[in-house]
Amino acid sequence: MLGFSIAAPVGPIGVLCIQRTLSKGRRSGFVSGLGAASADAVYGSIAGFGITVLSSLLLDYRTGIRIGGGLLLLYLGVRSFRSEPAETAVATSDVQGLARDYGSTFLLTVTNPVTIIAFVGIFTGLGVGVSGDYADAAVLVGGVFLGSALWWLALSAGVSRFRSRFTRSLMRRVNQLAGAVIVGFGVLALWGAL
Repeated sequence: MLGFSIAAPVGPIGVLCIQRTLSKGRRSGFVSGLGAASADAVYGSIAGFGITVLSSLLLDYRTGIRIGGGLLLLYLGVRSFRSEPAETAVATSDVQGLARDYGSTFLLTVTNPVTIIAFVGIFTGLGVGVSGDYADAAVLVGGVFLGSALWWLALSAGVSRFRSRFTRSLMRRVNQLAGAVIVGFGVLALWGAL
């Protein structure tokens, strides 16, 4: 299954955050990344605090969840492919737009229940979640969130430095390329669910 989270810079979340940073500005790209970081923290919490019932439930329904994630990727990819570049290069500060950016990447990341397997493996290897020491689990989950958030901050800040160099025509091509890549990930996600 595709890695939708754990700061996957070349996955669909990375492509989406880069595209949003270029089209809407650094704030939009970073807030999109925070959605992924939050979903990583949710799965990290499930693994770190040993919530095996919820973990098992998510894994039992992983096919349906993968299909939902694949369909969400297809939707986001087609929308990105068809979107026209903004008329101005003004960064978005629209709270509703930022909430949509955050929510879409949170949903996209959380629809990959295989992420929990990675966290369970890592945390078990470190002895977290099996010893009953919730302080260690809390520190590790906090580290997962902060590390992921720092990655998305660095990515959005780095990409935004080149934003002014993109013409409207080039941005249209970036949107189309990002859309095609995201649709490709969606097709792979759906294929993996079968």
